[in-house]
Amino acid sequence: MNTDVLMPTLPGVPLLLGLLGLLLPPGDGGRARRWPAAALGIVGAAAALAVTVLLLARVDGPVTAGVGWVELGDLPVTLTFSVTPAALYVALAVAVVALAVQVYSVAYLHDDPRYAPYAAQVSLFTGAMLLVVVAGDLIPLLVGWEVMGACSYLLIGHDRRLPEAPAAAVKAFLVTRVGDVGFLLGIAILGVGAGRFRIADVLAHHYSPATLTVALLLILAGVAGKSAQFPLHTWLPDAMAGPTPISALIHAATMVAAGVYVVFRLFPLFAASPAALAVLGVMAAITLLLGALCATAQEDIKRVLAWSTVSQIGYMTGALAVGSPSAALFHLLTHAAFKALLFLGAGAVIHAVGTNALSRMGGLRTHMPATFWSMAIGLGALAGLPPLAGFWSKETVLSAAEHATDGAGPAPAWVGWTVWLAALAGVAVTAWYATRLLLRAFLGAARARDDDWQVGFDDARYDRDFARPHDPPALMRWPVLLLAIPAALLGLAVYVPEFRTALGLATPHVDPAVAAPLALLVVGAGAAWWRWRAVPGADPADALGRWRPLLANGFFLDAVQDRFVVRPVRALAGGLRRFDERVIDGTVEGTGTVTTRLGAVLAAVHRAALPRAAVAVLTGALLLGVAAAIYGAAS
Repeated sequence: MNTDVLMPTLPGVPLLLGLLGLLLPPGDGGRARRWPAAALGIVGAAAALAVTVLLLARVDGPVTAGVGWVELGDLPVTLTFSVTPAALYVALAVAVVALAVQVYSVAYLHDDPRYAPYAAQVSLFTGAMLLVVVAGDLIPLLVGWEVMGACSYLLIGHDRRLPEAPAAAVKAFLVTRVGDVGFLLGIAILGVGAGRFRIADVLAHHYSPATLTVALLLILAGVAGKSAQFPLHTWLPDAMAGPTPISALIHAATMVAAGVYVVFRLFPLFAASPAALAVLGVMAAITLLLGALCATAQEDIKRVLAWSTVSQIGYMTGALAVGSPSAALFHLLTHAAFKALLFLGAGAVIHAVGTNALSRMGGLRTHMPATFWSMAIGLGALAGLPPLAGFWSKETVLSAAEHATDGAGPAPAWVGWTVWLAALAGVAVTAWYATRLLLRAFLGAARARDDDWQVGFDDARYDRDFARPHDPPALMRWPVLLLAIPAALLGLAVYVPEFRTALGLATPHVDPAVAAPLALLVVGAGAAWWRWRAVPGADPADALGRWRPLLANGFFLDAVQDRFVVRPVRALAGGLRRFDERVIDGTVEGTGTVTTRLGAVLAAVHRAALPRAAVAVLTGALLLGVAAAIYGAAS
């Protein structure tokens, strides 16, 4: 099979199998569809993985293939597929995480009657992200972008037993749609300006500075929505109402990574617009610190990880803002590995103890050793602990930001300083909340899971009345254990020449500046450890004092948006509805009523007896004659 056939197969297989999964017959409460649906989902992800590996073995440079598709006026749209080794590494991360999620979900949702549409929607989600990765034309890329938005709505709201799930799904859909309006307009400006929508032609076209800046700022609105960047980040923590495997997929390999990847694809245009890079840099710095600080005060284990995703995406967009797309892509790949590991590990913990609350965990290390060590690796990689994967990629981002402070890159020097200082502060804060999560969930004494039980895991009453927490079944355990390998070792790929060349990374070397982030990591982790040891049983987040509610509620930005955006829009919509009902509809209905009544009067007159009608005609003629006489006399 040649490369021209393999490229459309990469997104095509999971998309096709996802559609087939949606067409499975209903069966007995969904159970009859379970194994066929699981097979279709797993085969689709495995096929995408196999095709990606084949392409990686064959492709050593940019390859493009496609055909004409449709025309929008005078603008041709092509069904073009374009891959590079860098794009294939992203596709590899998507396929690996999608396969892990599909296998994990078989056990995690073993009693879910709606598992079949869930598995099909995961396949559609995977295929849509792969379409974004390999699309060589902006219109097919937009199609994949929008299919992801629809799938995220369906998957976040999958568990209809949770009252918060539908609201979270609607919020995610609407907030990302706000950004997507700008994204669509930005694509339109670029395509109309270039006369074509092919990405290669768009990148080669020369735009005026004003046109280019406007188009890129509109595209950044879509990126902020999809990648949960300030100020359109508020949907992501609430999206934790979805099943945990979906959280892993959204946070690690799809959706939030899509925005970063689009900027990576269009980076030559961004490099020509310092204003767009400056906006991206400010947005990245705010998002990085906002996500990290909010993660410190969360009680829900999944919300800690959700806010950490907001922060880590800030590192990626910060790298793009300072002119280092290679560093951004490197961190995207390592983040996909350790964040998928962390969410699936968190799902194992929730599965074992029946709660998301850190306050009801503790002492799980001895009962869930495989999960503990996997989570320890994932949290270490998140914090940037050497030699784990996150250390290498985060150090690459920090190095790029530091070098940008001299103003030699495409962004102004102040952007480099802003991103570098925010990234350094983020290292300490990330180490603090990662250490807190590990301590609260796995170490120390066990904490009660309900108000009636106040004993530890080793108490005889617990053994009698409750199932002892344990590592998850094989279908959940093996994806977690296998993801621990890239979370630990992927960073070392920087020493592989082919990987380094594909991403455009520099040859690794010892940089004395690495001492600063390592020192901050020790300070952050040490502060959380010291607080936990100094006050046994206490939550290190208690040290935040009166700041904790502010951080736990995301600086109340949801409330701000509700007051200044949601309520005014609802009030405007209500006013327009009332105007439509009372004025527009009233005018139309009133016209009809008046006409009907007038017709009834005329009909009654028409049905009058002949003598009465004759009298009426003569009376009218007399009145008209009198009026004419008076008017003639007056004139």
